[in-house]
Amino acid sequence: MFASKRIGVLISGRGSNMMSILDACERGDIDGEIVVVVSNKPSAAGLEKAAQRGCETFAVSHRKFPDRESFDRAVVAELEKREVDLVCLAGFMRLLSPWFTERYRNRIMNIHPALLPSFPGVHGQRDAVDYGVKVSGATVHFVDEKLDHGPIIIQRAVEVRDDDTEDSLSARILKVEHEIYPEAVRLFCADRLEVRGRKVIVTK
Repeated sequence: MFASKRIGVLISGRGSNMMSILDACERGDIDGEIVVVVSNKPSAAGLEKAAQRGCETFAVSHRKFPDRESFDRAVVAELEKREVDLVCLAGFMRLLSPWFTERYRNRIMNIHPALLPSFPGVHGQRDAVDYGVKVSGATVHFVDEKLDHGPIIIQRAVEVRDDDTEDSLSARILKVEHEIYPEAVRLFCADRLEVRGRKVIVTK
């Protein structure tokens, strides 16, 4: 018997945020179940971690497809086979096509290591250090057609220290990511997130 919400996780690497969500599901903090972990890289370390915990895994290399949407359609076919309710991007290093984001409107989450809309893109921690901000952090947001742009669900601040490097700031932000991503998934699975324009309201 399946839990109330069925979660699909997309990864490209080690999958540490995936593991934080899986841990929360297994503790019963989230009324949901990870039913498949998909990677665009067959060698992704997170696939083995997920398999060791009993998750179904699937690898499909984006290099085998002529364009982004063709790859996305192959991924979505696997998600739909498993009747996924929520898609979680956890270090998935691919932009999703508008076709994908529209099909799962307000049902795709991503975690970003900065306080959006500041420092979007793949080097959020480095950009924060280089810019000299005093506060950065992490953001969980719904995914839309633009990079790191969709409605924000949860943010948490992390102090940027004078002696921080990209690596040291990344390590502290990652700890926060592992706390707020499962919390956002928990709220979704409890049907407590309502999107109103660009605002995400947490309902009672």
